Amino acid sequence: MHTEARTKVDMDLFQSQALQVVESVKKVIVGKEDMIVDLFIAMLAEGNVLLEGVPGVAKTSIAKAFASALGLEFKRVQFVPDILPGDIIGMSIFNQKTGAFETRKGPIFTNILLVDEINRASPKIQSALLEAMEEKQVSIDGTTFRLPEPFMVITTQNPIDIAGTFPLPEAQIDRFMFKLDVGYLSPEQELNMLRAKNARQVAKQPGVLSREDIVGLITMVRDVRTDDRVLEYIRDLIVASRGHEKLLLGGSPRASIALLKASKALAAINGRDYVIPDDVKYLLPKVLSHRLIVKPELELENVDPSDIVRELLDTVRVPV
Repeated sequence: MHTEARTKVDMDLFQSQALQVVESVKKVIVGKEDMIVDLFIAMLAEGNVLLEGVPGVAKTSIAKAFASALGLEFKRVQFVPDILPGDIIGMSIFNQKTGAFETRKGPIFTNILLVDEINRASPKIQSALLEAMEEKQVSIDGTTFRLPEPFMVITTQNPIDIAGTFPLPEAQIDRFMFKLDVGYLSPEQELNMLRAKNARQVAKQPGVLSREDIVGLITMVRDVRTDDRVLEYIRDLIVASRGHEKLLLGGSPRASIALLKASKALAAINGRDYVIPDDVKYLLPKVLSHRLIVKPELELENVDPSDIVRELLDTVRVPV
């Protein structure tokens, strides 16, 4: 079979498997199709996701259903003010019977780690995730351990509740590929949710992929082609954010890399083995908005980073 034909078959299979994941999660989650796709993009692009929304909008349920559809191991950690780094990554324990120290691994050793209410722990505890989110490894008492493949951190936070919370450090925010806002359902979607909850039989969610399937898809995403003109477009968008007159801090080189990886994953989900500018345009708000810091003197003017992202999309030349 010619390479071109084989690639087309692979991309068709890729698109089919992505649709199966979305349909599986829809069995238990109503009205969040776009968010499910975005989570899948982040997983395939080896990124992490911050879910922000008020209590009760299914942030935790979405993460659990997503992990279940992918056939991956899932663990949840509730961040509270008195949690310790060892509660997350693990620690060395002295075994009196053997007279030696043993490593007890924490919940971070999983495929998908859900951290609920990440801003309820102090910055010192939040920083325990930094190495894992970027390098897919953790250090316990000087020994480095690789995390399972694939590995992804999904965190939640409530934008309304301020008492007893700590703002996320910029270094941590920059390690989230996407920040996704989880809003309320539409009235019709909420009615459908109530009908589903009122049904006598609880909908069963099928697991449609395996860990090996996901690893294979991630490898395929890495091979998606990106023309040099598209790379220049990504660079121009991020560089333009750094020079914007209203911003104290624009996108980092990590933002450029995240946008490239996510664009490759989106192209594959859409059945293509190459990236187009529309992939980049769709993903820029999800990748960039949470990384932008408005100048302090403009805070009273309610400058919205999302408006600045839209401005960048309108002003930066799109490659033909």
